[in-house]
Amino acid sequence: MRFKQQKPTASTEVNLVPMLDVMMSVLTFFIVVSLTFTAQRVSNVELPSTTGEGGGVTAGNPTQLVIGFNRQGEIILAQTPVSEVEMLEEMRVFLENAPEGEVILKADRQLDYGQVAQLLLKMGEVGGSRVSLALDRID
Repeated sequence: MRFKQQKPTASTEVNLVPMLDVMMSVLTFFIVVSLTFTAQRVSNVELPSTTGEGGGVTAGNPTQLVIGFNRQGEIILAQTPVSEVEMLEEMRVFLENAPEGEVILKADRQLDYGQVAQLLLKMGEVGGSRVSLALDRID
């Protein structure tokens, strides 16, 4: 009995691993770029710095109200100097509209610690534990 010999057929396989690697790299790139574009900035404020872990601020969070406190002792909200009363009222409105919202104070490193602590206490009366002080992290 004679058997027919089968001819080897060309196998057409698609290897998905390299394609998935490229897609994950592109996705990671776009996430990092989008986070840098959405960070809220306050002009003329030089933040104090810290080393080590912690002290970071989540950038680009739409449920954050960023308040600046510059060298001249001016409170800056949306790039505009405001009074303390206006700032506290804006905080109240923001925290009522955003139950999970956070308030971030970006105080200049040249300010007296007492001034910053006093403002943080007043902000804490309105926002409680949802008020934070921003620090630059040095590695």
